[in-house]
Amino acid sequence: MNKKITLEIVCGNIESVIAAQQGGADRVELCDNLAEGGTTPSYGMIEMAGKKLSIPLYVMIRPRGGDFLYTDDEFETMKSDIEICKQLKADGVVFGILLDDGSVDKIRTKELVELSRPMAVTFHRAFDMTNNALTALEDVIACGCDRILTSGLKPSAIEGAELISQLIKKAGTKIIIMPGGGIRPENVAGLIAKTNASEIHSSAKTVRDSGMKFKGESVKMGQPGNNEFKIHTADMQVIIAIKTAIR
Repeated sequence: MNKKITLEIVCGNIESVIAAQQGGADRVELCDNLAEGGTTPSYGMIEMAGKKLSIPLYVMIRPRGGDFLYTDDEFETMKSDIEICKQLKADGVVFGILLDDGSVDKIRTKELVELSRPMAVTFHRAFDMTNNALTALEDVIACGCDRILTSGLKPSAIEGAELISQLIKKAGTKIIIMPGGGIRPENVAGLIAKTNASEIHSSAKTVRDSGMKFKGESVKMGQPGNNEFKIHTADMQVIIAIKTAIR
């Protein structure tokens, strides 16, 4: 690589936050409920992550899983969470709001962007649920966001690489387009070569066994298929491998 590539690692627990920093990540996106695409983490988790990190910390602002069409109460919750992130000295926030026709909710997005300053703002993968990527790009730029996280409206950034490349060319210096979704050490260099991306987003995910000796497997605490005795974390060795691949 002949340019510096910024690597953002999405983290769903403090164990992952520590692994991200030790593995050489440039930034952390902190979320809860990664199985639902990420929701707002607890205030305690944000505070602890901030204590552990010397690299920038961005926080997901998403009041629930599901779609990105929010009620007035949910919107007020997002505003309150942004204020808390400012108080906890987060470096950035990550959110996305759509209208029911699949377009960007420009009025609410702009209000949240203004509320978020001086923190940085990423418009997250709600972008991948929009009805027209090029129109949505211009709308997000007009709202004042600093970057867009996208898989190119496909299940993974590898599959969406062609559109991501188009978005990066069209965006120019107006906004950063950050590919995310299914990025691993074995495909990251090819993705960057195809898209000319300057920032990359990855979970660097692995699964480890719970430390529980007694396992009450007759009861399930989450959705069907969830396993309470498998812990999903970011893998420091995977992060190191991604960093090596993009140097």
